[in-house]
Amino acid sequence: MCVNSTEWSASRIHYFSGQKQKPKRSRVQVHRLAWRKKKAEAEKNMELRNLKLYMENMSILEENEKLRKKANLLHQENRALMSEFQNKFSQLDRVSVTLNLIRDRARV
Repeated sequence: MCVNSTEWSASRIHYFSGQKQKPKRSRVQVHRLAWRKKKAEAEKNMELRNLKLYMENMSILEENEKLRKKANLLHQENRALMSEFQNKFSQLDRVSVTLNLIRDRARV
């Protein structure tokens, strides 16, 4: 068999010449690597945004709970004052009714 020059590949030539050939990346591989890098960065940014929103949500929930407790205390205070107010007016009503009865009897 005769060895034809077309049978020699570039890697064999480099092997015999003592030079190492660097593996070349195709455009598709480079594109995929760039896409993966962008995807990883986007995921990282999304996680950071998610964490920030989670912390903000927790802060809002804590503030909401404080306001709910304050509103409950104000409601109880309002009910107590209203009860006191009604008791005073009911006593005044009784006094005024009694005074009106006394005046009516005095006139007769």
